[in-house]
Parts: sequence; C-alpha cells; structure tokens
Amino acid sequence: MFRLTLRLGCAVLTFLLWAGTNAAQTTSTRPLTIENLIDIKHPSDPVWSPDGRRVAFIWDRVGVSNIYISNLDGHAQPTALTSYSDGRIRRLFFGHDGQSVFFARNGDLWHVALTGGEPRSAWSTPLGDADFAPSPDSMRVAFARKSDKGPGTNLVVRALDGGAETQVAHDDVSIGDPFWSRDGSKIAYIGGATIIPHDSSPSYSGEKLVYRNPEYVAGQLFTVLSSGDGVLPIGTKGDYDAASWIDSTHIVFARQSDQFKTRSIYVADIKSVRVKSIHEDNEEKFWSLPDWETGTEPQPSPDGRWVAYLSDQDGWDHIYVIPSAGGTPVQITKGHFEAWRLSWSHDSTRIAFDANEPDHPGDRRVGVATIGADPAHATIAYLTDASGTNIEPLWSLDDKRLVYQHTDTRNSADLYVIDAVPGGKPIRIGDSMPSGVDREAFVEPQFIHYPGPDGQSVPAWLFVPKNLDRTKKHPAIVWIHGDGINQNYDGWHVQRNYAVYYSMHQYLLQQGYVVIAPDYRGSIGYGRDWRNGVYMDVGGNDAKDAWMAGNYLRTLPYVDGERLGVWGLSYGGFFTLIAMTDQPTLFRTGIDVAGVVDYEMYYNDPYHGDWTESRIGTPQQNPKVYANASPISHIDRLARPLLVLHGTADVNVPFLESVWLIDEALKKHKGDLLTFMIYPGEFHYFTREHVLLDAWHRVDDYFASYLHPEGRSESH
Repeated sequence: MFRLTLRLGCAVLTFLLWAGTNAAQTTSTRPLTIENLIDIKHPSDPVWSPDGRRVAFIWDRVGVSNIYISNLDGHAQPTALTSYSDGRIRRLFFGHDGQSVFFARNGDLWHVALTGGEPRSAWSTPLGDADFAPSPDSMRVAFARKSDKGPGTNLVVRALDGGAETQVAHDDVSIGDPFWSRDGSKIAYIGGATIIPHDSSPSYSGEKLVYRNPEYVAGQLFTVLSSGDGVLPIGTKGDYDAASWIDSTHIVFARQSDQFKTRSIYVADIKSVRVKSIHEDNEEKFWSLPDWETGTEPQPSPDGRWVAYLSDQDGWDHIYVIPSAGGTPVQITKGHFEAWRLSWSHDSTRIAFDANEPDHPGDRRVGVATIGADPAHATIAYLTDASGTNIEPLWSLDDKRLVYQHTDTRNSADLYVIDAVPGGKPIRIGDSMPSGVDREAFVEPQFIHYPGPDGQSVPAWLFVPKNLDRTKKHPAIVWIHGDGINQNYDGWHVQRNYAVYYSMHQYLLQQGYVVIAPDYRGSIGYGRDWRNGVYMDVGGNDAKDAWMAGNYLRTLPYVDGERLGVWGLSYGGFFTLIAMTDQPTLFRTGIDVAGVVDYEMYYNDPYHGDWTESRIGTPQQNPKVYANASPISHIDRLARPLLVLHGTADVNVPFLESVWLIDEALKKHKGDLLTFMIYPGEFHYFTREHVLLDAWHRVDDYFASYLHPEGRSESH
C-alpha cells in the first residue's frame, strides 16, 4: 500500500492505493477493532426447501456473498455450499427434487448440490442471461437473453432437466422482470423499458471527465403463454410496481401518480385486456411509505380471493385486505404502531407481518393475522416478544413455520425459525458475529427525546460508553441516518447498509465517545404525520431536528460541548453539510458521506426528479424552499474541518455533487478546511473490504484528531 496526496489550492485530496486485499483478523477479544467490524456478515434471501427441513440463504461479507444451508437443528452453524472469494449471488431457489440450489451469478444460472461439491453452471452462453424466474414447480426457468440476430432481448423458457429451450417472446428494446402465473401456464414481463443516458462535463471537473445521469423510461406489461404463443400487451406504458398474478387471468399491480399524491392498486383482466382500479390512497402531502423498507406492495392471496396491502390512511401504516374483484377494504391491524412486510400463508388463511409497538418504535415483533374465510373477523397473535427487531417473516411450504431476521443490542442480523403458533420457541440458524468479539462490551442505546425547533419532541437513541467517568467531560458524536425515510433501531440496524454504521459506532463508543442518533422528522416508525413533516421543508425543520441533537448533548454534564462531531450518509450527509454551515461553531468537525449538496441539482438529475418534486415541488414553484435545501450555497460559512467521502459509482447521490462541493469551497477560500477521499468504483453504500477498511480508519483518525477521546487506545 502507498499513499498519494494531492493539494488543490488549499484542499487536500488523499488517495490510498492498495496493492492487494488482506483478510481481516479477528483473533483479539478486547478492544473491538475495525478489522472485527469487517468480518461481521449479513444474511439475506432465505428460501425454504420443499420438505420444510432446511433453509438456504445468502451470507454476505463485505460485498462477497456465498450460499449457506441450515438443517434447522439449532446446534451448529449453517453449512457453506459455495466458497467464492468475490462477487455477488442472486436469486436462490431449490430444484424440484429439493436436492440442489440454483442461483444467478455473473450472467449465468448455477446450481450446487446440498451434499456439497463444486457449483456447476446450468448452461453457459456468451450472450449473457438475466432475471431468472423459476416456474411454480421448479421444473423450468424463464429468463431474458440478448438477441443474437439484431437489437433487443428475447424471453426464453428452459427446462432445468434436459435443457430444452423455447423462445417465447421478443422485444426490440428490452425484456425484464418475468413472473409466472400460479399454474405455470403464462408468464408476464415488462417490455420496452430503457435507460436514456444524460452526459455532462461541468467546467469545474474538466472536459475529459464525463458524468452520466441515467433516466429510466418505463415499459409496457405483456403476457405470453409459457409454451410461446399469444404475446399480449396490457395497459399502457408506466410503472408496474409489485406486479403479480392473482390467478391465470388477472394481474395486480400498483402505481403512483405524479408527485406521489395518489397510490392506486390496479387489476388487469387478461381476457378483456382491461385494467381497473380497485383501491386508491390519496395523500394531502405525498405518499411516503418506502416500498424498499416497509413492503407496501399489494399482495394477492394464493387462492386469488384477496389482495392485501399497506396503507397509512388512519395515520399509521397498517394491513388492509380487499376482494381481488374490488369492494370495501377491511383494516386488519389497528393502533399507534406500524405494521410492515406482510406475507400470505400458502393456504390463504393467514398473513404474517412485523410490527413495532406504541412507545417502542425501535423494536419489532413478528405477528400473524388469521383471516380465515372473512377478513372482517380476523384475529392477531404475536409470535415473538418485544425484545429486539424481528422482521420479514416467510412461511414454510407447509405453513407450519416462519423464517425471519432478528437483530438486537448484542447481535447483528441473523435468521431464526419459529413455529407459526403463539409460544413457539425461536431457533437460531446462524451467527453473523465473528468469533472473538466480546458482545458484553456492546453498548445498549437509551431511547430519549429532546425539543425540536418548533417545540415538537424529537426521538433519538443515546449511547453512553460503559464505565464512563461521568465526573469528567467527554467528546460526543451526532450520527444522522440517510434516506430521510428510514430510522434507527434498538440495536443493530436491520439493513446491511446501515448496520455497518451501527457497528462503527460500537467501535467509537469503546474509544470513549458518547453517540446520539436522532430520528428527525421524515423518519419512519412514528406514523404518517412525523414522516410527512418534511413536506415543503426539506433542509428546514428536519435538518434542525438533526443538528439540535448537538444542543441536547451540551446539556449532559458528562459531555464536552466544545468537542462535538457530526456525520451522516446520503440524506444524513446533506444534513451534516447544513449543520456545518448553518451552525458553523456548534460542531468541532464533520464527516459527509455521499451527501446531497443542492436539491436543485438533485431534482435536475433524471433519476431523482419525481422523488424531489413530491416533497418540495419544482425549483420554479418553490425557489425559497430549494434555496434552503442548498448547503453548497452557504459553504462560505464553513468554519470547522470537514471530511468528504464519496464513491465514483454512486447513482443514489451522483459523485459529481461532491466534486462541485470541493470546487465551491475552493472558490470561497475554504480549501484548508476540506479533505476529500475518492473511492473509485464504489457505490453509494460502501461494501468492499478495502473501501470499508480505509473509510473506517479514516473516520476514526479524523474524529480523534479534532475531538481527542480519552479512551482511544495507544496503538492508534
């Protein structure tokens, strides 16, 4: 490894160039090291074997994923079926005999036997295949393949035994997201969707650097017989969110109107080729439930009678059930809590879900709503207690058990299995924490509130190091979560992308910092009104909610109000920039990880315009709001050191935003306060080992340089 430092004006750009990647060491128990953090794995994508005796899943370690299988005995770690040293695995499913697992990797379909041995490709083609979808009986697979006879893509169906192929459809532009009807007679897919590249080379980056902003152009829903006859277009071009078959002649999907004011659930009749709305949610402000986190998509029951979905029409996210033919919805869950991630049992009589409780927004329980023959008489029972965060239940094929993910204050994400009846005993099927880590040293957060800018109470999670000498004053850090619509939990975050930051905070706590993590307005888990409180005020009171955590820290007798740091990712990086410019002397230093620097720039990125417009309209409509959401416009106020970390392959917040930030800072003679670290090829959420090692050591050194924690070990 060697270091390359460049000075631009007065700004310092430092690169660490690695000659290779070294395996992390996990031999020590105390203190916690950054290398320990790198070895924490994250499970995902569990699938049940046909006999219900096994669960296969993907286990990821710093961007490298492999397949593991558990026999559900609860006594041993799962067995590794693959041992790749790089790359990602996607789309697991069992073969029809239950003796092998299929998976997608590098544009091919692979399979591996449960008894072990090397994985083998099911077949190989130089054209590259994608979007593998197994048939309901797992005898065939549908997938998209680039055409070898001209432009466009083919939809291909291939038998997994014997390998006979049939091209069932073609689109001159693209084919994606195929999904089978429940009886295997038909396949639906999206055709004609495309990405339009918009390239720019701003003067401050030079003519040889081209920045590409992708614009997604929606496609059309099509159906075709799985034998290859009768391609049929359905509806009009547009988004088909969570499209799925109700039965062999009907498809349900969701769509949001411009500016997210209306969320509609539609049913398409394949015979009549008609599309009708069976339900609408109308929002005064904007539809703010995040599909990627809460699972708001409409889900048909396996018998085709019902469609279940999430709605916040009573102010909280709850489960509703409506007849698939249309009718009056029935609200299944009620109360001041949020129910998310619903899952139908295969016999269509029950819905599993996860939910928090009033006054416990950071814990989640797995529940089961028994629908029976009439949703109006549904009953609800909870299978897990309120300790920890239990999410995303998935039924076994016989509906007797559920697999779900659990996190808590001692454990990062792991998978558990439980009988689908009250009183069932959870069985842990993996341990993602590396050996040698002292879990008793982890700090449990305290759920607190402090006053916000308009008198509203801001929820937050306060971490105080164990055995802290409270007669002295110690440095403290404000962590600001990203996404806007996300939240902190009572323990490890449920998402891998934020769990790595929770892990880092446990390390910083052992270095002697106090840490606070606010759930500013806009955060999920607290009801619609708190979540929608950012409407026409992005970068206003929501940002104040975040940085006012610093004011709260100053009231604590054991915190040194002159040694406060602030940092955040994405939306949290945006708030960090606001904090460092609107309150230039509140924080001694800040770290911006891939933060938005100006929402007009973000709006003009074709990938993000709708998201921005739903919250604050257009720059022409609301210039004052956009001016408020532009910390780069106030970079001349910067008075304390700022570290900026950003990956060049970021599509969530384009890397160009940070490039512009550096240029503006130099123009305002603030270059001596900025350090900019570029991670070539890295995405928005840092995943690769060499990137995380560098980023976390850099964060550790940066905070230590300006906040001087007493507990930092001498080895640093």
